[in-house]
Amino acid sequence: MVDGGPIGVFDSGIGGVSIARKIRELLPAEDILYVADTHYAPYGDKSDQYILKRSFVVTDFLLSRNVKAVVVACNTATTTCITSLRARYSVPFIGVEPGIKPAVLNSRSGVIGILATQKTLVTDSFVELAHRVSGNVRVEIMACPDLVAQIESLKLNYHEAVGLVEQYVRPLLAKGADTIVLGCTHYVHLAPVIASVAGPDVSIVSTEAAVAKEVQRRLEDIGPVLNKSRVGREEFWSNGPQEYFQKQIHHLWGPQAIIQQF
Repeated sequence: MVDGGPIGVFDSGIGGVSIARKIRELLPAEDILYVADTHYAPYGDKSDQYILKRSFVVTDFLLSRNVKAVVVACNTATTTCITSLRARYSVPFIGVEPGIKPAVLNSRSGVIGILATQKTLVTDSFVELAHRVSGNVRVEIMACPDLVAQIESLKLNYHEAVGLVEQYVRPLLAKGADTIVLGCTHYVHLAPVIASVAGPDVSIVSTEAAVAKEVQRRLEDIGPVLNKSRVGREEFWSNGPQEYFQKQIHHLWGPQAIIQQF
């Protein structure tokens, strides 16, 4: 670990940019190195071994760039292989899990809905989490196989996305859900559309702020926080088509973003 190294963040695509944004807000002096494993995306329909192999490859790259911690900014990769990553490498790993606990505490109807990839919903860690924290609240799940592609295509406004979002949200509402959990980091980019479809009486729960706070806590455990007068820098790396990745990051982050080939 290098004390002055960047925070590594990775996802299969641009979903984890929402987490990188929260890290930037909370830790303005830290450098961030974001990797989108775009050529091998999405992870949500891949086998455990496939996701584990890609996570090892990306982590090896991040460590070659001297990162001091790795944020697995992908629910599917977290639930599938973060235990193996922690066993293999010595740097801190911070994962992402669906915000079931805060949703349970928030629910008035006693029913919560979870939007996630099919892969996340069948992992042992997700099933165990849902069982452990749900209590008397009923958990309704909804696999969303097309949402990641919608978001990667930057079709994010209401008119472009509402039809697809309705297919996934309305069945949860019909079952009485008054709280909907965004169980994939990609889905945060469509949170305004999801909230609009769900209506004002339904709460939307995401975890990127909580993940950023955990990153801060883990960094404080391993060394002093960088001077806040310093301005952190970001680099965004992808192994997909660079021109389109640049379009994605400039749309989600801003035109000043540095784009690199992974």
